[in-house]
Amino acid sequence: MSELPDTSSISFTALYTGHVWAKDGLAAPFFRTRGGALLYGALAPFEYMGRRIAGGNIRTFLLQRHLVIDHRLHQLINSGVTQVVEIACGLSPRGHRFCQQYPQLTYIETDLPDMARRKQHLLTEHQVLSERHRVMPINIFADVGELSLGHVLGQLDTSKPVVVITEGLVNYFPLAVISEFWRKLATALGAFPQGTYLTDNYPLYQGMPFYHTLKGLGRLLGAVSRSQVGFHFHSDQQATNHFEQMGFQSLTIHNPADFYGQLPIPQTRGNPMVRILEGKTALGNR
Repeated sequence: MSELPDTSSISFTALYTGHVWAKDGLAAPFFRTRGGALLYGALAPFEYMGRRIAGGNIRTFLLQRHLVIDHRLHQLINSGVTQVVEIACGLSPRGHRFCQQYPQLTYIETDLPDMARRKQHLLTEHQVLSERHRVMPINIFADVGELSLGHVLGQLDTSKPVVVITEGLVNYFPLAVISEFWRKLATALGAFPQGTYLTDNYPLYQGMPFYHTLKGLGRLLGAVSRSQVGFHFHSDQQATNHFEQMGFQSLTIHNPADFYGQLPIPQTRGNPMVRILEGKTALGNR
């Protein structure tokens, strides 16, 4: 059996993003951590300069992606979805917020075993877990066993639609590596009447503001996280073609700028660097 790709090095980012959600009123106070606060403070000067010089910074893109995913998830639940799986959940407050708002919702949060245990402990300590809101360990590259995607999705009712979310995950892997997961996910979602996959992605479109800066930031983040940060697509059409090759029937690409004035999201100067990808499958899709 080949060795699974190492994803443990990226969990430190959960502390920072978790503090961003709490700082901006998207998370209950118990999601705050000392480590997140330290990272938030340490990056404050760089975030300030990024906002002044580039018209946007890391926090801007984090909030854009989080709120657009939330918006689409609200719409999908209102259209009848009652099952959600969030992969690489970290300290995301989404499961807690949505389960409070929607009593009909089954929500499974998943992450690597160490992070899953930490999230389980946090939510148990504050008595917000239930049969319909659970935490499970996962490794997205495991093909079999209790850490596999199939095992997690096997906890759900295959007669009902499902939404799978990954936020802050896919750009930490080269396209060839993350495509293994996308192909596996499209196949697994084919067991449900309808499957929806929501993920953030940072494309590298020619002509995008700060194209070279983004490439440089990717190399820096990759060095810090000991991961191969990748910018997978150079056009919307390339992304669409790739997801269809992975087994998704369709791909909708959401630009945060299209939601300015509709959602309370921060605006960037120029074209936002993040996109939300929404892939669809249907029963029997392979």
